[in-house]
Amino acid sequence: MRPLIACPHCDTLHVRLEPGVRGRADCSCCGAVLYRRGWLSLDQWVALGWTCLAVFAIAQWFPIVRLSVQGLELSLTYWQALRLCWDRGYYGVSIMTGLAGFWLPLLQIALTLWVMQAIASRRLPPDLGPTLRLLGRLAPWSMATVLILAILVSVVKIAGLARLQVEPGMLGFLALCFLLTGLGRWDARALWRQAEDAGLVPVSGAQGRGRVCDACGCVQAAQVSGLCLRCGAAMGHARHGSATQVWALLLAAAVFYIPANVLPIMEVRTVMSRSEHTILGGVIELWRYGSWDLAIIVFVASVLVPVTKLLALAFLLLRDRPLDARIQRQRTRLYAAVEFVGQWSMLDVFVVVLMAAMANFPGLSRISVGPAALNFGAVVVLTMAAAMRYDPRRGWDALRDARPVKETHGH
Repeated sequence: MRPLIACPHCDTLHVRLEPGVRGRADCSCCGAVLYRRGWLSLDQWVALGWTCLAVFAIAQWFPIVRLSVQGLELSLTYWQALRLCWDRGYYGVSIMTGLAGFWLPLLQIALTLWVMQAIASRRLPPDLGPTLRLLGRLAPWSMATVLILAILVSVVKIAGLARLQVEPGMLGFLALCFLLTGLGRWDARALWRQAEDAGLVPVSGAQGRGRVCDACGCVQAAQVSGLCLRCGAAMGHARHGSATQVWALLLAAAVFYIPANVLPIMEVRTVMSRSEHTILGGVIELWRYGSWDLAIIVFVASVLVPVTKLLALAFLLLRDRPLDARIQRQRTRLYAAVEFVGQWSMLDVFVVVLMAAMANFPGLSRISVGPAALNFGAVVVLTMAAAMRYDPRRGWDALRDARPVKETHGH
């Protein structure tokens, strides 16, 4: 019997087939990508995981850039930028960027590598279920790729204040961008499928159907214990999240969004001047420097994306009664786009932390983190949490209730 796979966006059941090298399988109902297949073997992915861990150490240990102004020199690592932010009393911003840019990416790499090695050696740990549940929860909050773009933006912005020299840490971050993009394909469900193919865990659908575990994606009959037979996660009868919870998170994000754009996100002090910059002011400044490409990226990530997320989720909540499958498919794709771009709004918070450390030349220049940084970080966290609490499967449930189908697709 071939394994079954349930679409995470509409719960439609599919027989899991082999898509071929570099192929992918899409849901026939909502069009979501169910899984992909690369051209590397599992052992090669393990080697890539170790490479990613080594490059992560290089990127974090070695200086990113070396700056010099009027005989003063400064070499900077990302950890030093976090420490400086903490020492100046910006505890909330320091904790937020430290988790998103250092601790969570490190934990994501380590857990993914550990599970891949366990599958390759055909010896699964007894706590595989909790480990992969943890990996699934922390993956959206791991923002090392956003940090890499923030480093490039910071270098362009600081170029007018100091002479820069690229250090090994910068090259490490650039290499890390490509490695993490590849390793990121191995999310919790992909690792469960790999263990399933290796014959190490129960096959999805082999023990009946009617329920789908949100944690590991295993299709199974309802269990008396209420726990997933494969990963041990609790399987509640209700759908994940509620409209009330999502509305509360969206309204809180909208409240924080006002000071995030009105208040200054950073203050720049030099011997000759003192100026405050808002998020939009930073975009205008990049444009004036001639870096129109980075200006567009920052505008999209820091202005357009947060507003789009708020409006898109509000629209999905207000239009919660689907008219037909075509419209519901469009709404599901809109939700997938909101979920995909969620973390990129953290770009400006990373930039402020980095620039505050890069311009740290006592008596010559100083950049301070403004109150908008923490407010904007709160907007990012709240909108991402709102997207996670929203369940697009509710619309598909309503369609199925209104128009019975031949096969019951359970949760």
